[in-house]
This record gives sequence, structure tokens and C-alpha cells, in this order.
Amino acid sequence: MKKTMWKLSLFGNLFVILFCAALFFGDALHKQNDAIYDYDMQKSMTHAPHEDIIVIDIDQESLDLIGTFPWSRDTYIPLLEALTEAKVVGFDITFNTKSEDPGIDEAFAAELAKHDNVIIPSVVEMESFFRSETTVTKGQLIKGQSLIKSIPEIAAAAKTAHINAALDEDGVIRRTWLMLDTPEGKIPSLAYQIADMYGTDVKHYLNDHPQAELSIKFDGSSKDFMSIPFYQVLNGEVPPETFKDRIVLIGMAAAGDDARPTPVDNHMYLVYAHANIVNQLLHNESITVFGDLLVLTLMLIVFLLTIWFTWRLKPMYSISLVAIVAFILFYGQWLLFETRLVYLTVVMPLVTLFTTFFVNIAAKTYMETRQKQFITRQFGRYISPELVRQIAKGEVELKLGGVNKELSILFLDIRGFTPLSEKLRPEEIVDFLNMMFDMITTQVLKNRGTIDKFIGDAAMVLFNAPLDVPHHEYCAVKTAYDIQTGMEQVRKDIWEKHQIEVSIGIGINTGEVVVGNIGSYLRVDYTAIGDHVNTAARIESNAASNQILVSEATYERTREYFAYQFIGEKWMKGKAAGVKLYEVTGFKQSPDG
Repeated sequence: MKKTMWKLSLFGNLFVILFCAALFFGDALHKQNDAIYDYDMQKSMTHAPHEDIIVIDIDQESLDLIGTFPWSRDTYIPLLEALTEAKVVGFDITFNTKSEDPGIDEAFAAELAKHDNVIIPSVVEMESFFRSETTVTKGQLIKGQSLIKSIPEIAAAAKTAHINAALDEDGVIRRTWLMLDTPEGKIPSLAYQIADMYGTDVKHYLNDHPQAELSIKFDGSSKDFMSIPFYQVLNGEVPPETFKDRIVLIGMAAAGDDARPTPVDNHMYLVYAHANIVNQLLHNESITVFGDLLVLTLMLIVFLLTIWFTWRLKPMYSISLVAIVAFILFYGQWLLFETRLVYLTVVMPLVTLFTTFFVNIAAKTYMETRQKQFITRQFGRYISPELVRQIAKGEVELKLGGVNKELSILFLDIRGFTPLSEKLRPEEIVDFLNMMFDMITTQVLKNRGTIDKFIGDAAMVLFNAPLDVPHHEYCAVKTAYDIQTGMEQVRKDIWEKHQIEVSIGIGINTGEVVVGNIGSYLRVDYTAIGDHVNTAARIESNAASNQILVSEATYERTREYFAYQFIGEKWMKGKAAGVKLYEVTGFKQSPDG
């Protein structure tokens, strides 16, 4: 049984390893991983971004008042005049086509030249066609093919930075490139350039993050940033000192295609994505994502731990531990993100936990079912149904193999069977024995005994095995008393039919013996062996017809419940001293009173 159990467990857990490895290296659960990452991001938001970041919205109201976008470039001239005291001004608007009136472009460029704090964005062409956003695989080396700048006069009058958006496979913006390589040289991102011009030390980010790729720490939604409609600034409704020494971002915030899903907002205008990155750089925050090696190590720990407690504990406790481990994994990774901005993907450890548990609990249930079937086959015909149910339910441990245990052993022999068998046909002898043993079995099972074996016209019965039976000495004597009571009608019937006297002699002893599955690998029997078993057999051989004899050990423990008569001390084979014998003469009371 144990060998089968080990084989089943081995093959089941080998399946778990292969299944989890296929999911892990195939990155099949990246959507679930992203979902947990997004959840952590949402729950960790302070909704209190840096107070020096201001967003000027090109919102619907501004479009209604000023006109359809794109606007004439001279519209931005009074805006720049109003932002003279700002520390950094970053446009999230491109100017890569010429106006119909070249004078307007020149006027705008002339105004830009008056300011050394304005950034006009460019777009890096990432593929063979123009795109300002690119879907990438994590870890992919990014190198642009060309740089799409503003028209020359505007590009020459201002600083530039790229506004490329990095989209994950599900179209969500979770990362950004702080620096991209182009044929014209490296170009920083808009947020990086703004933070650098603001005076924040950001150079270490390029050393700390391979390929200058940064996981974005979103700390505010569109509503959390200080935002001002474009038209209000244009109309002079906002005092210039509002922008003093602050960062100003200008971008679209009206219905259009300049919005993408982020972990914290399904429709975030990209100017606010840039604002979140600026906020992250100003706070010197960086998200650390644990590598595959640590995740694999955690999966191995969860795998081994789950196997251990699934096989060692009861299913109810195992299920509770699975829930606890799952909670620790999920809450622990969130706590790491919340307090340290460290992200540990627990999707695969959770899959490992549940898969390992379900495979092993299934194997364990199968083995327990086989064990129950084995127990039922072994003991169902020999012990009471109540004991079989207790064993099958696993309410007690049934140790297979020999153990030392105190038992009460009962031997009985049918007297008068030989002359009776001479008168009866073989089938009648079998019927007679079946009738006798049926009556004996009924009394044994009623008193929680275990029928060890029938030997011809004799029987051996154990009490207190395989399960503990309280007052097993009483149960043994009570069984003998009930059998002798039942024999009164049997004797009468046999005498009337065959004129032969049939009786039973019973001997009982109590003591420590070896009990269990004893035998060879070819055949085993559940039985008891030892000196006290031999003594019980010899006591039975000294019992007369219809007599119940017990040893002194059994007598001392049951004299409150039965009436006894001292028979004397008998010398028995193999004993150095005589054995005191007592005959049961009546019933007094049960242990329960």
C-alpha cells in the first residue's frame, strides 16, 4: 500500500512540475500577472502628486471657445507669455507640419527663442512606418529608425524630447523609455527632460535600469493633478505667479485618440501619463520587479510545503493552510509593493499551490479510499460495524504490523461436536456449525469484540484490538456470559433432534500480547500472539461444559460486574507457577451502572 502511495505521489507531482514549468516558461498567465500588478498600482496610489506639477488642459470647453484643433500656432504665443515664470514648460503636442502662413511659424519660433525652459516633443520612428507608440515584449532592445522632429524653425528654437508610448501586449501603458537611441543620437523622454531641467538628479536612472526602461509609478489620476483649462490661461484668468518655479505640461484632455489605458485608468490622456512619470522622477521612485530565479525559488518552496502539509494533515486543516498560504502570498506581495515598491509576481506560486494541493489531495483521497476498502475487507466480517465505521472514517489510526498491546483473549470450544458429527450428514454438520457460529458472532460483535479465527469447532476472539475498547475485560466476560445464555436454547433444540448434549467451554485471559498483521509477504493474518494468548487457550482446555473460566488478571478487573467462584490453582504446560482460575456464576452490573 505504501509503495503504491509513493508511486502515485511521485507521478502526480511530476505532472505538477511539468505543468507549472510549461505555464511559467510559456508566459501563459501574463494577463493574470498584469491584473495583480494593476491592482497593486491602484491600491498604492496616494492621489497626492507633487504640488509643482501643473497640467494645462486642451479640454472640450477650450476647443469650443477657441476652435477646432489643431490651432494656429500664434495661439500659443500669449500662453508662453503667461508662463514666463514657470521653471519648465513641456508640450505634449507636435508641430511637424508647416502652417499655411510661414509668418505664423516664424512668430511662434521667435517667441520660443525667448524662453530657455520650453520643450517641444519629437517622435522616434520605431518601425518601418511612423508610430508614436509601440507594442513591445518586455526586455526587448529598443532602437529607433529615425527621429520625427518639429519643423526646423520651431525645433531650433526649443529643446526636444520624445513622447513615444510603450504599450504592453494588452495595450496598457505600464512602462516608459527614459532614453531612446536614434540615428541622430540619444533622445530623452519628455518626463526625463522635464525632471532634469527642473533640477532633479535623474542620471542614475539610466544606470539603474537596463535599456533605460522604467516601470511607471502612477500616483494620481487626471483629477488628482492641478489642472487648468487652456482658455483660462489664454484669457489671463490665471495669475502668472501661479506658475512660478513650477512644471507646466500642455496637452490634449478632450475626446480624441490621445488617450490610452493605464493600470489606474482605462482612458488616461497621455499628458497625465507624462505628469505621473515626472512625479515619479521628482520623488526618486523606482519599481523593482523580482526576477524569474526568485519566482522559481518561491514556486519550489510552495510546492514542497504543500506536499508536506497535504499528506501530513487532515483535509480540513490542509484546505485551511492552502487558504492561509494563498492569503500570505497575495497580501505579502501587495505589502512589498505598498511599502517598498517591489513587485513579486505570485501568479505562478499561486498556481503551484493550488495545482499541487489538488493533485496530492486527489491522490491522498484515492489512497484513503483504497485503505478503507482494504479495512472493510479485512475486518468487516470479524468486528462490529461500529468499529469498521470508526476505522474507515479515520477517527483512529490503525497501525498495520505488530504492536504490543493489552488485550482480553477469549477461546471457546464446542463440546459434544464429535458424536454429533457422526450422526449428521456433511451438509447438516455445516449447517450446525453455521448456526452455532452465527449465534457466537452476533454476541461477539454486540460486545465490540474482534473474531480472530474459527478453528474447526473452536474460535478465538480478541477484545481491545484493532481499536481501543474501554473495559475490554468486561466486554470479554459479558460476551462469554451471553454466549452461554444463548446456548440454552441451542442445547434444547439439538437434544430434541438428535439426543446429543452439546455445550461450550470458554476460557478468558487478560494481558499484553503482540497484535497486528502477522505473517509473510505472501499471506498475512490479523491476529495476536504471545504467552497470554497461550494461557487463554489452556484456560479454555480446563473449562468444563457450559463453564466460563477466567484468569486472575481478568477476575480482578471484572469482579464488580460478575459473580465468581474460585476454582483453584491449575498447573499448565509451559508455566513455572500455577494459574488461579475463577468461574463466572452470574451477572451483577455493567460498568455504566
